[in-house]
Formats: sequence, C-alpha cells, structure tokens
Amino acid sequence: MINEIEKETVIVGSGAAGYAAALRLIQQKDTDFVIVTENILSGTSRNTGSDKQTYYKLSLSGEDSDSVISMANDLFSGQCVDGDIALCEAALSTRAFYNLVECGVPFPYTEFGEYMGYKTDHDKRLRATSAGPYTSKYMTESLEDKILSSELCPYIYAHHQVIKVLTKQKRVCGLVCLDTNEKKFESELIIWCKNIIWATGGPAEIYKDSVYPASQLGSTGVAFYAGVKGKNLTEWQFGMASLSPRWNVSGSYMQVLPKFISTDQDGENEKEFLLDYFPTKEKMLSTIFLKGYQWPFDVEKIDEGSSIIDLLVYQETIVRGRRVFLDFRQNSKNEKIEFEKLDKEAYEYLKNAKALFGTPIERLMKMNQPAVQFYKDHSVNLRDSCLEIKICAQHNNGGLSTDSYWQTNINNFYAIGEVCGSHGVKRPGGSALNAGQVGAIRATEHIRLKNKHSVLSYGISTKEKKSIKDDLIKFLRQKDDAHGNRTYKDVWNESTKKMSKICGIIRDIDEMRQRRIELDDLLENYNSTIIKPSVSQLPMYYRLKEMLFTQKVYIESMIDYFEKGGGSRGSALYIDGFDGNILSASYKLDFLEHGDVIQEVEYKNNKIIVKWRSVRQIPKVNYFFETQWKMYRDREKLERNELKNES
Repeated sequence: MINEIEKETVIVGSGAAGYAAALRLIQQKDTDFVIVTENILSGTSRNTGSDKQTYYKLSLSGEDSDSVISMANDLFSGQCVDGDIALCEAALSTRAFYNLVECGVPFPYTEFGEYMGYKTDHDKRLRATSAGPYTSKYMTESLEDKILSSELCPYIYAHHQVIKVLTKQKRVCGLVCLDTNEKKFESELIIWCKNIIWATGGPAEIYKDSVYPASQLGSTGVAFYAGVKGKNLTEWQFGMASLSPRWNVSGSYMQVLPKFISTDQDGENEKEFLLDYFPTKEKMLSTIFLKGYQWPFDVEKIDEGSSIIDLLVYQETIVRGRRVFLDFRQNSKNEKIEFEKLDKEAYEYLKNAKALFGTPIERLMKMNQPAVQFYKDHSVNLRDSCLEIKICAQHNNGGLSTDSYWQTNINNFYAIGEVCGSHGVKRPGGSALNAGQVGAIRATEHIRLKNKHSVLSYGISTKEKKSIKDDLIKFLRQKDDAHGNRTYKDVWNESTKKMSKICGIIRDIDEMRQRRIELDDLLENYNSTIIKPSVSQLPMYYRLKEMLFTQKVYIESMIDYFEKGGGSRGSALYIDGFDGNILSASYKLDFLEHGDVIQEVEYKNNKIIVKWRSVRQIPKVNYFFETQWKMYRDREKLERNELKNES
C-alpha cells in the first residue's frame, strides 16, 4: 500500500540539527512541514556525550579580544574548508547559542551574565563552553520541548525510514518512506514536497568499531543515490572508546593514568602490552596523560606524541586479534607511581588537581567523580571491573557538499548537522554542534526568502507524478527478486568489520582496492546474495544496500585521495602494505599539500565520479556601516534576483 501526502518542506531527522530547523520554520510561520524520523529517541545528539561535552561559539566573556573574522579564520585553517561556510558558522554562532540558552540548555554563566569559556582542541581562544557530559542531549530535548509545546507543532512521522529521494531535473520533488512499524503488510508513504532538510547525522553504520550510539545509523547513501555530492569523505575522527557503553575515554579517563592490559579472546593471558614500547614506565604514563588532551588520533602526534597509544591499541586488537582493557583498579606494574618522574606537564596538572596519590580510580574520584558515576549508571563499576576499549569512529568531518545556505547541488535539498561536510581535516572541539545549529538557521532562512519571492511557486503535474510513481513501483519490486542464502546480519557484520580494519586509522591501499572489488560484486549481485525479505525484514533490505553503497562511495574517495598523491593527515594513516608491525610501516605526511583543495564525489549515470576543486575563500566584506545599511535595505530586491537566477 502506497499512501501520498503533499507538504512544502520535509525535515528528515529528529536530533539537535533537525529540531533546530523545525523551530526556525515555526518562528518564521512556515508551518507547512512535517518531520520524518526512524525513531525519535535514537540518534547521536540525544544519546552521546563525553566527560565534558563541548559547544563552540564566539568568546562571550572577559577580556578575550575575539571577532567573527578571527573565528572564521580558525575554522578555515582546518584545511579543506570553504571560507563562506566558515564565516557563516562564526557570524551566527552567538545567535545560535543564545537561542539554545532561551530554549533552556543550562550553559553556565557568571553572576553578571557572562557566558565564560575555556580552550578546546585546535583553538587558542576561550570559545568552548559546556553544559556537562550531556550537552547535545540537553540541546535536543530543549529544542524538542519548545517544538512540542508550540501551537504550530508539526506532525512527526515516527518509525518511517526514508528509502528514496525523488528528484526531477536536479530539483527536489519528494521522498519515499517505509513504515517500519508495519510487520504484516508492506506500507510506503510518498511525501511530495518542495524542500528537504536532511538532518540524518553521520554514516555511523559503515564501521563496526564505533563510539556512535548503536541507534545512530545515518542515511547518507540515500542522498548519494539521489545525486547529492559528497565532500571531504576521507576525513574522520577516530579515538579510543569503551565498547559497552559506547563512550569516549578522553579527558580525565586518561589523565588519571589507567593501566592498559590486553588478553586473548577468552580473557586469558593478560599482558600490560604498552610497556614493551617505551623506554621507561614514566614515559609511558606521561604519554597516556597527554591522550586526555589529545583524544582524537592525529598522525602528526605519532612521533613523540600521544597518538602512538592509538596505534598500539589498533595493533593489539585489529592486527593481533586480542582484546584491550583499561584497568582503573591498579597502577602500572601494580607499583606506586613516582609522580616526580613524570613529564612536567603531567606532574604539574596532577599536582594542581591534588591527585598525586593512590590508584587510577582513586584519582578519578578526586578529579571527576561524575566520570565514575557515568559508568556506574550504565552498570559498569570501575572499582570492580576493567573497561574494554577499541579504536572507534567518532565523527565524520566530511559529508554532503553544500553552499553557504547549506543547500546541496540538488536544488532545495539542504544538509545540516553532521551529515553536512562543512569541516575539513581538523576542527575545534564542539564546532560540530555549532555547525548544526547554524545550518538550521541558514537553510530555513533560504526557504523563507524563496517563499517570499515566489521562487518556490512551481509544482509537479499529475502526468509527472505518474511517471515518477511508475519508476518507483519498479524500484519497490526489486526486493521480490531476492533469492540468495546469506542473512542480512551476516553481510552487515562482515562488511562493517572490514571497513574498520581497512578504512579506519590505518588505510592500506591494496586492501582498499580489493575491498572495492568485493563491494562492487556485492552491490551488483545484491539480490542473488541475500535472502528474500519478509515484511519485517524490509527495513534491513533497504538499509543494508544503502550501507554497502555508502561504504563504496567512501572507499572510492579514499583510494582517489591516495592515488592523487595525498599523504597521511588528520586521523588517517595511509600506508602501502606492512609486515604485521604497524610501527614499521612506511608513510608520508601530507604537510598541507592538499589543504587548499576539496575532493567532491558524485554518483552520476551509475558511476561514482571524483573531482577536485579549490576551497572557496572567506568573503571580503566591506563593513562600513552606511554601506551595509543600504545593502540591507536593498537586499530584498537583490536576493530576489539572485534566487530567481539560481532556480
């Protein structure tokens, strides 16, 4: 059964970015929209955090001489970043931040109303703030409360999985959802619409070793199939995280100097493996301490830096097939630590924290008791048990490619939140949360301007709808031809495991090329590989194929980057084979060689096309007030002409 409705705008996703867009539409009185989500309670922003989850915005306290251009330059310096987007993220950061404050997110401030900040990674200003471990959760829930309490609250299609985006001549005309609540009879919904705001989060589904919440999958592949371009897909953040619960072991979890141990798959043959790679125990501990500051794996911090820890954990788990645990109950070698022998930075920090004593758990209780309580709340008592960890995918800096209104190459298809690739190789901590809020402002503002000047006054004829529906019927019938013998779970687990091994922090070009061949075969012979789906298995039928295609697009981008001379950068170490000892593998750093160009990927005519372009520079703006005031008064006419030309 296929149902149909018509709406002006559809928001796909119910996280902090999607809800921000919904609230902006309500505030604009653009109420002809709906929200589509697979599960309201799922997703990254609602279900993730860290020991102090950061939100990034312009400095708003004290004597810090910050400016919009300064912040834009810092974002732009992350490599492979478009300057107009960086300027928007800087300029609108305060507006986005104060909206969250007014919605009820408990960001701390002084008794005089200043929202003070602190320094975060890849930034020298005091721009970072935090509402605690659950900043993004508070954001999502506060925005949700605001929307649900509004008289203009939109209808939310929960338990609906988008399986296809409908386009005509590079323009949005609708989307198709599968009702995942339906277990007996197949049920789809076509939503004919003029705008789509894609807020589906990062493609967490493609990696097995992931610190994303298990409920976060993403739908980037659906957008790829529709012809939306990808950008900077090679750029990810990886780091150490616990497996159950999924949580970054950053900050104080490292600064209290836990013991790293490995075992075989049965939990036997325990070994404190890091000791084999450092000249002294104190040097090892000092490096572990730095991991708290430098949590994401960074190829520039391998030699004489903390990222050697990530490599050794990767080698122990992925290469040698062992399990790695953090033991907070005992110090290294079960000995007292001679703190004065640590590197100065580690010693001074622990001294100031009054933590020059005891075991890791005792130091953690002293320095950050909520960090201990978090695991206890998830049935893990760090006093009694070890914490299993791996190197996990944490964030995709790349994603879908957009302009400065967060519109993709498909007209009226907007990408906001992590699914949008607004960042490059490196980014300040917390900048992704800001980017999602700013993207919501820009996308909805663009829709408002188009509405105001009747740019959206087009429609789809009955004849055109029939043609689109005829093609859709063929698409929906493909599942009836499935006749393989492999289960969805089997193919899923095998594919995600290989992705973590081949395309994580270590990227072996030969293995990536071989995996590309395997994915081509899987996708070409999908129906002859997997079992015929029942109605209850339909969500996984579409999901698995979308995930495999997403993996293929990402692997294509990684191979192309290497073949174009790209070196190791960010969280990715590109190698050309190794002998089983990752430390002996040869690699070269990129040294900013590709920092001023952007790789874009597009699925067109059944082929994946990779092209490179220069970054867009930060716009040069004349800030003379009278000039800008006149431009502001004239802009309605100017924007109308610009938007008409664009359409």
